[in-house]
Amino acid sequence: MVNSFKKDWLYDPLDIAISLLQYQSITPAAKEVFAIMRDWLDKENFIHQRFDFSDKDTATVTNLYSYCNHQNTKDTKNLAFAGHLDVVPVGSIKQWSYDPFAATCHDGLLYGRGTADMKGGIAAWMAAALEYVHHHQHTKNCLSFIITGDEEGPAINGTKKLLHAIAEQGITIDACITGEPTNPDHIGDEIKVGRRGSANFNLTVVGKQGHIAYPHLADNPIHKMVTACHHLTNWVIDDGNEFFAPSHLEISSIDVGNTTRNIIPQQATALINIRFNDIQTAESLYEKMTNILDNAIGHDAYHLTYHCNSESFITHDENLINLLSQSCYKITGFQPALSTKGGTSDSRFIKNYCPVLDFGLVGKTMHQVDEHIAIDDLYILTAIYYDFMTEFFK
Repeated sequence: MVNSFKKDWLYDPLDIAISLLQYQSITPAAKEVFAIMRDWLDKENFIHQRFDFSDKDTATVTNLYSYCNHQNTKDTKNLAFAGHLDVVPVGSIKQWSYDPFAATCHDGLLYGRGTADMKGGIAAWMAAALEYVHHHQHTKNCLSFIITGDEEGPAINGTKKLLHAIAEQGITIDACITGEPTNPDHIGDEIKVGRRGSANFNLTVVGKQGHIAYPHLADNPIHKMVTACHHLTNWVIDDGNEFFAPSHLEISSIDVGNTTRNIIPQQATALINIRFNDIQTAESLYEKMTNILDNAIGHDAYHLTYHCNSESFITHDENLINLLSQSCYKITGFQPALSTKGGTSDSRFIKNYCPVLDFGLVGKTMHQVDEHIAIDDLYILTAIYYDFMTEFFK
């Protein structure tokens, strides 16, 4: 099935993937890797707008909005693909079997940083989009790309600002696919129809510094922090619902900054993350945490702040979900599960503008040493994307 598809393909997703992988676009991605993408899309006369955003505290980030045409009438549709060309650092190159930026093919696998997350997904959609536009020269519909260079970084000067910029131009998007690696084992396993929220909490417990031999003259914040963390980790936040698993709290760090054994520290700090479902909001979780801490260690014993990375969301567009599910089943024979588990993605910004689903390659090796994908999977994903485009525009 895959081989026959590959022979008929005008634009080879493997060639596109290799060209993108060979550029070292460690976050934030430099503008040169965007030029490689533009060169491919120019073959079918895509139009490009580059947006560079920055602020005083972060590096300048390049973003790209590319499209085949914009009719912007009630009879046309704009189907977008969202992705990122930046990749995480490789760690120790000595641990890699192959150069992480050589895009090595071996035994049916493609190795390199970003193969799964997510240059492979971008290459598959590019090949499918180029193929579609080539065979539908007179289409009034629009295929577009929302590509950022800082999804793996702070995500401040990327997709969120890009979406705002194109909306100010009057550009509307009818639906979007984000090409993150969503499948645990095989292409067609899972479509992400939503994402959990993510909130970071900083808990500081203040005591009084003193000599460890004279505890009555000091106030040890560690003891209160242990009590606080005990209550927080035993907190059953909720039981989840039909769309989401139960909300979950994890403590990622506890620190007192102590460099000696004979001193009681002044304060203790804990870093906490909660991945939460649509039963909760970051604000409601903050209120519930303060109640727990007030009862556990007292209102005056701590200071709690929080930052919401993203609220939870779910896409209820049944037509969009059915179209993508049907394309998956047609190409792979798998009926994909509809999932909301896993980490966040830039879909958390896109959902404010249009219905969005996450669907891409197998994510088993993303961010790992020897990150790789099956080359066959690249062609299968391209076939799914092409079939989905065709059905979406019917």
